[in-house]
Amino acid sequence: MSDMSLVALDRVDFAFSPRQWPFALARSAEIAAHFAARQVQIPAMWNGHVLLMREWSLAGRCLRGTFFETDFASFMAWRDWGFPDVAVTNCFGMGAIRSSDGAFLLGVMGPHTVNAGKIYFPAGTPDPHDIAHESVDLAGNVAREVAEETGLTGADLDAQPGWSAAFTGRRIALMQLLQARAPAAELRERILAHLAREPRPELADIRIVRRRADFDPMMPAFVTAYLEQALA
Repeated sequence: MSDMSLVALDRVDFAFSPRQWPFALARSAEIAAHFAARQVQIPAMWNGHVLLMREWSLAGRCLRGTFFETDFASFMAWRDWGFPDVAVTNCFGMGAIRSSDGAFLLGVMGPHTVNAGKIYFPAGTPDPHDIAHESVDLAGNVAREVAEETGLTGADLDAQPGWSAAFTGRRIALMQLLQARAPAAELRERILAHLAREPRPELADIRIVRRRADFDPMMPAFVTAYLEQALA
């Protein structure tokens, strides 16, 4: 899908299947040089491992797919070079935190991160920690990323059933609604206190979004599309 579309899902079903990535093998020297240059710009970036999706299908309101493991350097090169392997998709989960008074809370990515300045729901690329018995647990990934980035856990948030899937080019963003028990202002103060305790927090700030006027150009189109629908 080249144009963005937003689809409501009842469930997702993801498998893990180890395989080599021909793109990473064929262009390994270029990838290493590219990553070294990016590390000069962002010294905190390290070459861990992530999961990308090789094939997927949408049937009714269920999204199925199969992930494989690769290194972050290959992922970054593929992304920065315009997704040259069109058989691969970056599928990731996001935690759409909604306060008890109906606002959404989004994070501003810190200056030392790959996506510095971008404004997202808490999220992270799936990694090997999300593999469980040959399946990939994106709900678990979202819970972990939300806890790491904001300090909020299941004691603060109720994950709602279903997902909102934004299909945009070689990306599939899966947004899970997390209903908080506290109002937005209180949640923001709690998250900021969590960030102040972290030696190198991923987030630099927290934005509260109640209406379209709160949108920011640094929010990706799939985030604002979700917000428009959720706030309607």
